[in-house]
Amino acid sequence: MSLSGKTLFITGASRGIGLAMALRAARDGANVVVAAKTAEPHKHLPGTIYTAAEEIEKAGGQALPVVVDVRDEASVTAGVEAAVAKFGGIDICVNNASAIQLTGTLATEMKRYDLMNGVNARGSYLTSKICLPHLKKAANPHVLMISPPLDMNPRWFAGHTAYTMAKFGMSMCVLGMSAEFRADGVAFNALWPRTGIATAAIQFALAGDEGMRQCRKPEIMADAAYAVFNKPAREFSGQFLIDDSFLYAEGVRDFDQYRVDPSQPLMPDFFVPEDSSPPPGVTLGAGTLATAQ
Repeated sequence: MSLSGKTLFITGASRGIGLAMALRAARDGANVVVAAKTAEPHKHLPGTIYTAAEEIEKAGGQALPVVVDVRDEASVTAGVEAAVAKFGGIDICVNNASAIQLTGTLATEMKRYDLMNGVNARGSYLTSKICLPHLKKAANPHVLMISPPLDMNPRWFAGHTAYTMAKFGMSMCVLGMSAEFRADGVAFNALWPRTGIATAAIQFALAGDEGMRQCRKPEIMADAAYAVFNKPAREFSGQFLIDDSFLYAEGVRDFDQYRVDPSQPLMPDFFVPEDSSPPPGVTLGAGTLATAQ
């Protein structure tokens, strides 16, 4: 298993899960395009495309930081063109950029609705579309959505219909495009965490410092993504994966390594289907990330 020489186009890679995936690939000597909006430091959220690029190169990879707004076709096209000009192509596309606001219908301003659906659903569709001509030329092309299984249980909609629509829009891309591009050998899969993941966005938007202690580190998602990228694209597509179940099937047995604080109960994420059981030895706390606000 190696991503040496592969080129990854990762949206939202300036921090969090996207950066963790970038650093895991960099350890193999991969090329990583850091496609994100953060060129200047945010007052709350750490990291920019340039600090991420520095980390990637220190980890052993090659990096290209590009300012990309996934809602804007010209911006995405320019980012992809820059990636191809520098690295010669694209092997893997990761649609990680996301916007979240867990509010009910009456409390959701249309500006926020448009942001969530523009970044999550439209942005993932657009980025995949612009990358596809290059992916079709790659030896083992993968597109990965950081999005949940398509579970139509009303419980996942009732408290935050707009956000659920936006995230499920990403998953619908997997459902449709995995079939549409199967003959071309381009794999489309979705990956979702069973628990909260300790990122700055989760800390400030949902869980706070105490909730962060009940999360897992972004490295669990990075390790799961790495395993996906090394699968034969023609044989492994259209999958909706939960991080720890997938890693267990890949032979991982130590899940405590991913815990922020092993003394704290793990906070379940939302969107995990009720029939999805955690691996042996993994126990979850009560409630979900959605109720941690």
